[in-house]
Amino acid sequence: TALTPLAVVLPAVGRFSASKFWSNMHKYKATWYTAVPTILQIILDWHLGNPESEYPKLRFIRSYSASLASAILSRLEEVFEALVLEAYAMTEAAHLMASNPLPEDGPHIPRSVGILVGHEMTVLDENRVAQEVGISGEVCIRGPNVAMGYKNNPEANKTAFRFGGFHTGDLWCLDSNRYLHPVGRIKELINRGGEKISPIEVDAVLLSHPEIAQGVAFEVPDDKYGEEINCAIIRREGSEIDEAEVLRFCKKSLAGFKVSKKVFITDSLPKTATGKIQRRFVVEHFLAQFSTAKVP
Repeated sequence: TALTPLAVVLPAVGRFSASKFWSNMHKYKATWYTAVPTILQIILDWHLGNPESEYPKLRFIRSYSASLASAILSRLEEVFEALVLEAYAMTEAAHLMASNPLPEDGPHIPRSVGILVGHEMTVLDENRVAQEVGISGEVCIRGPNVAMGYKNNPEANKTAFRFGGFHTGDLWCLDSNRYLHPVGRIKELINRGGEKISPIEVDAVLLSHPEIAQGVAFEVPDDKYGEEINCAIIRREGSEIDEAEVLRFCKKSLAGFKVSKKVFITDSLPKTATGKIQRRFVVEHFLAQFSTAKVP
């Protein structure tokens, strides 16, 4: 059947393949693609080692599901000569919740997921009070696209579906233009002796290093501070970057209490089926290497 302009193309082998990605894009004359940040990084790394003789003219590239580091966004736009639009989506909201618009529809603000799409959204504090511009809080949504609850999981429903809306568990803040900016997952914030650390801020610094292909920060239990910050990285091909260099680099951009106390250098990181790095699995993976460590 001939493809219409609204056709959606899925990987022929049923999963993402960097070696076949661009041939599929050319074959079906795709004008944009959407992926999680980890897949976007893999596409970028594939270009560095196996550049195509010609890339298709893209309208845009869309990133969703996790925060995209500014350094990765800039490299994608430079290499593929296409605008990168960050978006915010959840399965419970069937699917898209917010997105940066195309240039003809509004400004594109990096490190933001853009403006609301199709439903009600409120940023609330722990007392369910709506937050003003620039103040972070939990994103809560309501609308016909939002799920009514989780099947056979009453405990999760008590937490997530309250007061007539869905509580996402995500911390965000709105700017004066009503653009959403990520702070982090409530459960993933690291509480180091009372200081709250957003791991996505640390992730962004790690990924800005030219020799780090993938990086993720996570919490570990600590006798003195309650929680401490560690991180894991995957080097770029040919790199010999070590823990000392990673820490030196982080100290240039982060406050002292946000700098990781240990750096794991690895060849792989635990990911979901869509390629998204899940922080809680990273914690379990690396803490399991130490018999005395207690996984929170």
